[in-house]
Amino acid sequence: MSGAPPPGRGTLLPPAAPRSATRTQRVALIAGFLGSLLFALWLFQSILTPFVLAAVIAYFLDPPTSRLERYGVPRGLAAGLMILLLSAVALLGLLLLYPLLIAQIGVLVTRLPAYVAGVGAALRDALLRLEEALGPELVDVRLRELAVGQVASFLSYLGSSATRVIGGGFALANIFMLAVVMPIVAFYLLRDWPGMVTRIESWLPRRSASTLRALGRDMDRVLAAWLRGQLICCAILAMIYAAGLQLVGLELGLTVGLVTGVLSFIPYIGSLTGFIAALLLAVGQFGNWTGVLLVAGVFFVGQVVEGYIIYPRLLGDRVELHAVWVIFALFAGGVAFGFLGVLLAVPIAAAIGVVARYWLRRYLESPLYLDPPRTGL
Repeated sequence: MSGAPPPGRGTLLPPAAPRSATRTQRVALIAGFLGSLLFALWLFQSILTPFVLAAVIAYFLDPPTSRLERYGVPRGLAAGLMILLLSAVALLGLLLLYPLLIAQIGVLVTRLPAYVAGVGAALRDALLRLEEALGPELVDVRLRELAVGQVASFLSYLGSSATRVIGGGFALANIFMLAVVMPIVAFYLLRDWPGMVTRIESWLPRRSASTLRALGRDMDRVLAAWLRGQLICCAILAMIYAAGLQLVGLELGLTVGLVTGVLSFIPYIGSLTGFIAALLLAVGQFGNWTGVLLVAGVFFVGQVVEGYIIYPRLLGDRVELHAVWVIFALFAGGVAFGFLGVLLAVPIAAAIGVVARYWLRRYLESPLYLDPPRTGL
């Protein structure tokens, strides 16, 4: 009995020290991982775009590749077939659309002064009517000419910027680099995707592995529903806007429609941007309300299709990312890391949303919510 440890020394102190050390190590590990990840994104953001796009492609093509693998096709062969199919579709679209886009850029360069003059004349007439209605005390000649001049300068800047971006050699060089690097990286990621997922799961801390797997499945479900749904929505809207604007006679309807469909990836803001651009071009080209109303009708049809057909029938209630949260994430990612941040914004927003809902459920089931401590009286 004399060699027995004093009461409390063998039972209280040893368990307390490891718990404190483990908690400290866990917090330090998470903080170090997040800090290293942000530093790597900041340091290599200029070269990460093709790799992130390749990861996105591998993520989208993993389900059909896995289906081919279940039918007996080797994983490497299935991955190669999927990448070749996607590359063929992209090349066909590029061969069909790029000459048309270049031709429309030529139309924009030629007709830009006429568009600016038409918009300026329409704005001047509107301000004259406003001056007649409100009186020269509120709307005078100097204000009218200042507004017309500012709008003309803004339209000229947008036209010249679009010409440089779409037709410039820098854009062609970037497209070439993406076309060379991205398919190769996407193939290797797609081929090794199941093994990488299994390896990452083996690295999870055993104590929280089941919870982290459940959170990962929720993130995958939300992200897949939103991204695949948005891609379908963007493709359908691009076809509707491009075909509709071409049918009503807008000279740059193909370009505006395709760009609007792509920008519809940003909820509300993308469609609104395309709508304003199309209206300005319609005012500059047609110079009457008939053409402007026809262009507005095309966008009205697109919004009806999006709101009452695409989202209810194709997406339903699977999308759990609020539009405001997506808009904030896209702009925040763009400000922080440029185009790379825009690519990573939605996956990070989906992950944060899933974790936030998990902790909210934990809070709503905890005594802090069900039976808050009483203080005071």
